[in-house]
Amino acid sequence: MDLLALAFYVLSAIAVLSALMVVSARNPVHSVLFLILTFFSSAGLFVLLGAEFLAMLLVVVYVGAVAVLFLFVVMMLDVDFSSLRQGFVRYLPFGAVVALILAIEMGLTAAAVAARGAKPLAAAPAGVSNTEQIGRVLYTDYFYYFQAAGLVLLVAMIGAIVLTLRHKPGVKRQDIAAQTARTEKSGMRVVTPATGQGIVE
Repeated sequence: MDLLALAFYVLSAIAVLSALMVVSARNPVHSVLFLILTFFSSAGLFVLLGAEFLAMLLVVVYVGAVAVLFLFVVMMLDVDFSSLRQGFVRYLPFGAVVALILAIEMGLTAAAVAARGAKPLAAAPAGVSNTEQIGRVLYTDYFYYFQAAGLVLLVAMIGAIVLTLRHKPGVKRQDIAAQTARTEKSGMRVVTPATGQGIVE
């Protein structure tokens, strides 16, 4: 067994085991840490396949943003996980049905690809990296779809801000219009206190 095959089997085993631990760990913080391990193992598999751009996305986007965000949310929220685990047995049959449907779909997809015959990918031009190839296709053939995806994410971000914005009483908020409309009379008050006395607001 060569080094490439050994690395593939090791990374695959770690990815599968850590993915199982994500859904089976009792501590939610441990689940997020196992999720990060799964992402790193999958990134290693992508590197072995020559897709270094996808590996970089897994590490930078999923590990550096999504998984860390999950970890912060889990650690900051005061959630009673013991009460959440009480309904695990009740939802287990439904989860098993969904998992079975997903397994059937993946099996049908694999059988269809095997029956049709997978076409070999076009060889990359000399001196062109995987990342440069993806950039050329993304910003030429799929440019409008890329821009549409950016607009969808922008709308989702604005919607999340609007839905979570709460105006609490007693909390001072910045009023930019009032600040820019201030005049000398409204922004300054001249007083002449008596000698030895201060000003009490």
